[in-house]
Amino acid sequence: MSMLTPPGMGGKYRITGDKYPRMRPPRRRARLVAAVVASVAVLGLVGWGTLQLIDVFTGGGKKAAASGAKTECRTKAAAEARVKDVPAPGAITVNVYNATTRGGLAKKTADELKKRGFKIGDVGNAAKEFDKKIKGTGMLLGPITAQSTSLPVLATQLADAERRTDAGRKGAVLDLIIGDAFKGLAKPAAAQQALTALTAPAASADRPKKAC
Repeated sequence: MSMLTPPGMGGKYRITGDKYPRMRPPRRRARLVAAVVASVAVLGLVGWGTLQLIDVFTGGGKKAAASGAKTECRTKAAAEARVKDVPAPGAITVNVYNATTRGGLAKKTADELKKRGFKIGDVGNAAKEFDKKIKGTGMLLGPITAQSTSLPVLATQLADAERRTDAGRKGAVLDLIIGDAFKGLAKPAAAQQALTALTAPAASADRPKKAC
């Protein structure tokens, strides 16, 4: 029996040739592949993070600044649009009341306002709470919703008048109450200039328009 014959095989089977079985530990190919994949993934994450940092310190910051500037520009444009969004005189109805001892002022003033495009409501003497109690040129009274819409438009015709709003007042009609210091409405040219500045403030020469 040859020395290469495994025990217990009785010499029946023999190993021939010049190649012999070698005892090797199991290959760890799967672990090697997993390690390679993990290394590639880590390198990819590091590279992505580096690109992000470069973007922040170079072009990314500029893009963010440009985006912020555009947003601010749009906000300003929207604000200017709201300023311009006031009613025309023809959409405003005005009651004219005389709180002085001088007769005929209410009708004369109402006629002039009508010529300037305003709609006229009631014309007469002021109510007791205001009669002979308005020491200035006059008072403009309206609902709280008119504070930044129709009241400023009417104020272009009587710039020195006091403006008041009443939260409990219904409707959109305004009151012009003539006071003791009243000498007449603003000159037509001055009133028109004030109205133009109110409805188109961006067109003013001393306010250059900023390009977006």
